[in-house]
Parts: sequence; structure tokens; C-alpha cells
Amino acid sequence: MDAINKLLVTIGRSVGGVVGTLYQAGRDAVETTIRNVIPFMAFISFIIGLILATGIGDKIANAISGSASSLGGLLLVSVVCAIPVLSPLLGPGAVIAQIVGTLLGVEIGKGTIPAQYALPALFAINPQVGCDFIPVGLALGEAEPETVEVGVPAVLFSRLVTGPLAVVIAYFASFGLYNN
Repeated sequence: MDAINKLLVTIGRSVGGVVGTLYQAGRDAVETTIRNVIPFMAFISFIIGLILATGIGDKIANAISGSASSLGGLLLVSVVCAIPVLSPLLGPGAVIAQIVGTLLGVEIGKGTIPAQYALPALFAINPQVGCDFIPVGLALGEAEPETVEVGVPAVLFSRLVTGPLAVVIAYFASFGLYNN
């Protein structure tokens, strides 16, 4: 009888430990979501609404899409999209990238822009990817304020360097992809 009681106690403690751990993980997940993720989603929704309502996304996209027919133009697009002040604003919902991507796709489809620029164009319009999430990611990781002060500018400025570099690499990688 003692063996059965010990077995039941051991199973009960094990199950209780697992349930307790899962319960605490659920509480932590809900707390983190309420404290960090939902305010960020509200902010991003505001930024997307502002970009769409003011039409600035269309204006920027139309202004830079004409530059996409050469490597130099794609580098210019990449630098504009990666400017540290602009990239966190361009990132939410990738509004600018979607508009420019659509415009470039149409122009490539019509033959106005050679097909070999499709891959470099993809990298040119996306150097802002992730720049809007850096502060939130650091907050979710409960980074120290000093880490945020250094980390956010470091990532933003690194994208200013790696964005155009990715365009050049994609340009050379696209050789031979599109044969007539």
C-alpha cells in the first residue's frame, strides 16, 4: 500500500509542477503582451494610418520608383529607405516597400525595367525591415536603458551600410538569372 501511495504522490507532484510551470508561463506571456506588444501594435497602426492618410507613402514611392532602372538608382532607393530617421517610419506594415514593389513589378512586367533588376530591387526597397521592431524587441528582452540607447542607433546605422551592400550583392547574383 505504501508503494502505491508513494507512486501517486510522485505523479501528483510531477503533474502539479508541470501545471504550475505552464500556468506561470501563461501569466508571463499575457503580462508581456499587455505591457509591450499591444502598445506597440497601437503605435504601428497609428503610423500606418498616418502614412496612408497623408499619402506620403505614395509620394515617396512614386518619387523613388523612377530610379529603379539602374544600379545607381537602386542604391539611391536603398539609401533613402535605410536613412535612420526614416527607416523606423517606413517599416510598419512595409507600406513604402509594398507600393514601390508593386510599381517596380509592373514596370518589369512591361519591359520598361530589365528583369535582371528584380532581385536587386527587392533588396533596395527593404533595408528598413526590422528597424521598426528594434525598440520593441529590446523591450521584450527587458534590455537595460543603456543597451537600448546603443542598440537602436547601432542597428539603424548598420542597415544604412548593409542595405546598399545587399543591393550590390543581389545585382551581381542576378547575372544569368534571366536569359532571353
